[in-house]
Amino acid sequence: MKLRALSNKCYLNSGESCISRTPDAYGTKDRTRSLSAARIRGEHTVLQHKEQTLAIYLTGSIAYDRIMNFPGRFTDSILPDQIHNLNVSFFIDNLQEKLGGNAGNIAYTLMLLGEHPCILATAGKDFTRYREALESHGISTRGVTVLEDQLTASAYITTDRANNQITAFHAAAMMTPSTWFPPELDPARDIALIGPSNPDDMKRHPASYREKGVRYIYDPAQQLPVLSAGELLDAIGGCWLLVGNDYEIQLIMNTTGRTKQELLALTGAGIITTLGEKGCLVEEKNAKARAIPAVPVKAVADPTGAGDAFRSGLIKGVVLGQSLTEAARLGSTCASFCIEHAGTQGHSFTLEEFFQRHSSTYGRSE
Repeated sequence: MKLRALSNKCYLNSGESCISRTPDAYGTKDRTRSLSAARIRGEHTVLQHKEQTLAIYLTGSIAYDRIMNFPGRFTDSILPDQIHNLNVSFFIDNLQEKLGGNAGNIAYTLMLLGEHPCILATAGKDFTRYREALESHGISTRGVTVLEDQLTASAYITTDRANNQITAFHAAAMMTPSTWFPPELDPARDIALIGPSNPDDMKRHPASYREKGVRYIYDPAQQLPVLSAGELLDAIGGCWLLVGNDYEIQLIMNTTGRTKQELLALTGAGIITTLGEKGCLVEEKNAKARAIPAVPVKAVADPTGAGDAFRSGLIKGVVLGQSLTEAARLGSTCASFCIEHAGTQGHSFTLEEFFQRHSSTYGRSE
């Protein structure tokens, strides 16, 4: 199998046909292309070609990230017995502004994997630079509602030398629901992810996808505190997959009063719990839970965005028809590239680099 890249787009070439992604004017119209039920075997990808059409929709946030590094440890500046009277200041030795927001981050890594998803989000009057970057990668912004009297959301992320993080988030335009939803959906092929975004979108979009019979991944993450038990159960009930880190999954259980097994029963396929440097846990109905180890990295530059990169690889695996275990492994490989670079959209890789790293950790697919 040959690997090649043409002008920023990824292709897997296997003789007469290949995986390719060519967006239409909006990037949302169903496109006929060769996809595969792929398995990573050693350093190769085995492709079983079949014609499919699909679209990937991402409900989430668009934001500018102000990423700062604190050379010390937060714990050295916080006195546990004075936590009720907290008044601290951290001297920052580096600040960078990056493109961020979970929808933008997931879309970026999906682009590296050869996909061109459509983002459903709200942005502000300063969105122009971000729009140009997305569209240069063939990522559709048709679903982004732009408010000319608001700023785009901003995240202020400070990381200490132990990779602990303190984040402040200004929702700005994200306080207003998006106004666009896909007019045509194919329940047999399309897939969606609903991530932390405007609360109204997080309530409406699950119902809309369920009504159309479209699989969706539910990933409430940072918006869990603003969602009630009933709202969470409504969104999880009928979702294809529930995703969150260990803290978030526990918070969902606490809020809803449901056990992990009860939540699992509400999903179509299962629950994936991310565990940071320990990898993730894949739990499927009528199957034994499976721990997926993280992919080793050369050096940790910035853990911000690793979870979003994981979700990109996960979606890619689902698109290829892989098992949840195999898809989670692709996600872990994506995350490993992300944390080696500053920012959430600063990483890149060739397909050859990707599969070499993937197979060095996971070997031959089962």
